[in-house]
This record gives sequence, structure tokens and C-alpha cells, in this order.
Amino acid sequence: MYGLVNKAIRDRLIERHGEEAWYRIRDRAGIEQDVFLFNEGYPDEITYALVAATSAELDLPADEVLRDFGEFWALDIAHGPFGALVTACGSTLGDFLRHLPAMHTRTAMIFPDLDPPRFECDVLAEGSARLHYHTPRTGLTHFIIGLVHGMAKYFQTACEVTVVERKDAGADHDVFEVSWAPSA
Repeated sequence: MYGLVNKAIRDRLIERHGEEAWYRIRDRAGIEQDVFLFNEGYPDEITYALVAATSAELDLPADEVLRDFGEFWALDIAHGPFGALVTACGSTLGDFLRHLPAMHTRTAMIFPDLDPPRFECDVLAEGSARLHYHTPRTGLTHFIIGLVHGMAKYFQTACEVTVVERKDAGADHDVFEVSWAPSA
């Protein structure tokens, strides 16, 4: 995964639990790095180790840790230097979800070695969509739930996310049903 994910994990831990907690979690994960370069690739094992160590250190389920990291990461990206990519996808949560597949095409221009996940969005009705998440990775279902909730917060829209299919439960990919209050 690119360093921007691991950097967001580090930043979230420091923001919520302080620098000492970050160092304990980093050491528990067996990671020596203290800084992650946002545009550099890192082995996925680093991210998974950070999630597992955070779960153990804070006595929280890994799914809860992943949701929190996903939400924080989405807001960090949306309010940070990649905000233009988010706003290019639209001004509502529905627009963003419909245009999310194109966002990774744009992202590939910034990160040429990126092997991004692939999203598909099927609009079910006004205020409802089915989001398909294709990736070779497993175990990130709750990260995507957090990401969608983070984007809903960014667009100041309440939403519900329901898992319809899970890759780690034998499905080909993760599928989510997302519902929100339609725009007036």
C-alpha cells in the first residue's frame, strides 16, 4: 500500500492517543519506520501489522480499528492536497460514489506504480447505490465502510452502509449497499 495510508494510520493514532501510543503500537507491530512517505509503496504486511497491533494495544476489534482508519483517511484525503480529486467526483455523496471509479484513473497519474482497487457503482434509486470493491487484498471490508462514512461526513450527509457480499467470506469481491438522504 502507498505510504499515504500508513501515514494516515500514524497521524490518527497520534491525534487520538498521543505519540507514546504510536511508538508502542509501532514497536508491537515490529515496524522501525516512524515516517511514511505518502507517494512511496510499502508492503501490505506493514499496514496489516499496524492494524493488528492497534487492535491489541487499544483492546478494540480489528474491524472497529479499520472503520476508524478508513473514515479518518477519507477525511484526511478530502481536506488535504488530494481534495481536488474528491471535488472532481461531484458535490454530493451520490455523485462521489458514481464517479469513484474514475477517481482511481486520475490517481494513477499521480502514483504511476499504483495498483489501485477497482470500484463499480450501480445506482439503485435516488439516495441508494450498490458499491462493488475489487481488490486482490482481503480483510479490508471495514476500511471501505469507514471510507464511505468519511466521505458522507465530508459531504455532510448521513448514510447507512450494509455489507451484501464479502470477499473474505468466499465472494469474488466485496459488495456494499449504501443509502443516504437524497438531495433536495
